[in-house]
Amino acid sequence: MNNWFEVKVKYTKQLDNGAFKRVSEPYLLAAMTFTDAEARIYEELGSVIRGEFRVTNIAPKEYHDIFPYDDSDEWFKCKVVYSAHDGDSERKKIVQYFLVGAHTVEEATARLKENLKDLLADFDVPKVELSPIVDVYPVKEVIDGADEEFISISKQKYEGVLGALKSIRNSVNVHPDCEADSEFEDMVSMCDEVIKEADEV
Repeated sequence: MNNWFEVKVKYTKQLDNGAFKRVSEPYLLAAMTFTDAEARIYEELGSVIRGEFRVTNIAPKEYHDIFPYDDSDEWFKCKVVYSAHDGDSERKKIVQYFLVGAHTVEEATARLKENLKDLLADFDVPKVELSPIVDVYPVKEVIDGADEEFISISKQKYEGVLGALKSIRNSVNVHPDCEADSEFEDMVSMCDEVIKEADEV
């Protein structure tokens, strides 16, 4: 299960006027544990931040969902309250937090409501505020460029091994009169099964 972590990073930033300033910026990312969160922030920011930087704090954050938009690099934290039945008991209020990419509070509220329009419950949005979070790194795709390259290399190696296996099996077919002990026969039988399964893939 992936969790959200807010990771604060401290580094020297060059401002628009050319001056340098020591800053501490928060980033939000999905990770399994604190250790994973720290490792991933170094991976994500290693090519983005010039010079050295260090992690000053890592804290878990309870966000029910994240709604990014390509047209905005600002994030708004939205508090949503709705009622739900708990079995036969009375209604109880449930509070959840969402993060929405937008330019203004009004736009963030509208976008949040649009994303929650299929929610089968009445809800209120009592609070929407600009978040200091600089960027959000969601769960990484299982297959990215590196993974595709790994799969390609593995497939080539697999096909090479399979080709050698078929060559060995064919050599056995060329000499059907050779005497073989039970272990050798079992190995040949296993080769036949592997080749058959591979051809079906």
